[in-house]
Amino acid sequence: GGRRRGTAVPLVVPAQEAFRQIAHLVLGGLGVRADLTSEDIDDLQTALDALLGRRDDSGDMRIEFDVYDDSVRSTVGPFNGAQLDELENDSAELGLRRVLETVVDGFEVERRDGDTWVVFTKHTKSAAEAAT
Repeated sequence: GGRRRGTAVPLVVPAQEAFRQIAHLVLGGLGVRADLTSEDIDDLQTALDALLGRRDDSGDMRIEFDVYDDSVRSTVGPFNGAQLDELENDSAELGLRRVLETVVDGFEVERRDGDTWVVFTKHTKSAAEAAT
């Protein structure tokens, strides 16, 4: 991506569903600062919910948002390998992979210290305009 605007914003929330709203609020505020459209913000929130839904347990989730000139990059985890099995194969009809492919511009699975993280990117409208 382009140059990073500002610092990464780390957010640690309990994995239970009740706390997802906090992630939505932070993402919405960052999205506005990053020139994302409301549709882009909705897409990112859909991606975030799809990932957070893999974990509904007592642990914490860490979400990092990096705002670049041309994109917003989000890192979500940690997951154990089994929680993301369907990202590694295409078998799930309406599964996590399909959701992410539909709503974000790119995603990858990263392994760090035995944990699994998902990194996904959404391009800003200024990047989309520059590409045309």
